[in-house]
Amino acid sequence: MVFSGSGGQGVITAAIILAEAAVIYDHLNAVQSQSYGAAARGGSTRSDVVIADSTIHYPKVLQPNVLVCLTQTAYNDYYPIIRPGGLLITDTRFVKIEKKVDARQVELPMYRTVLEQIGKPIVFNICMLGAVVSLTRLVHPDSIMKVLETRIPSGFLEMNRKALDLGIAMGAPE
Repeated sequence: MVFSGSGGQGVITAAIILAEAAVIYDHLNAVQSQSYGAAARGGSTRSDVVIADSTIHYPKVLQPNVLVCLTQTAYNDYYPIIRPGGLLITDTRFVKIEKKVDARQVELPMYRTVLEQIGKPIVFNICMLGAVVSLTRLVHPDSIMKVLETRIPSGFLEMNRKALDLGIAMGAPE
């Protein structure tokens, strides 16, 4: 899968958390790589995650089964690479779907929901991760929470748990 957005959105952090959860708690193989635009914050960001129950032979994603775009620029740059029949996840505030792709397109109000329910956009990426986990069922939500417990100061755990739960609920079938 490919996570894409802009610097400061936590795209790479979310990808690292997902890969760690897959390897450490769900006993899968995973590889995570990343690339940044020229600007530290606001530049384009991409993180590739490969998760498999067998040997991974190549660490980059050429045609993702899952593509997450959190900015219009990321969407414009990456929508052509999604595998036919794949899953394209976008945030309704930042991305306007313009092109027709041969993929399941899921537009979610993740950023708005985080602001309304939590009030702090810093956990937008964890909400997105919850939606990805819910929509793909690649790793268990408990595995994501266990990684968060090792990476996040205890005072911020509840906020992250709530963001993860919001994303899971958004990605759940109706």
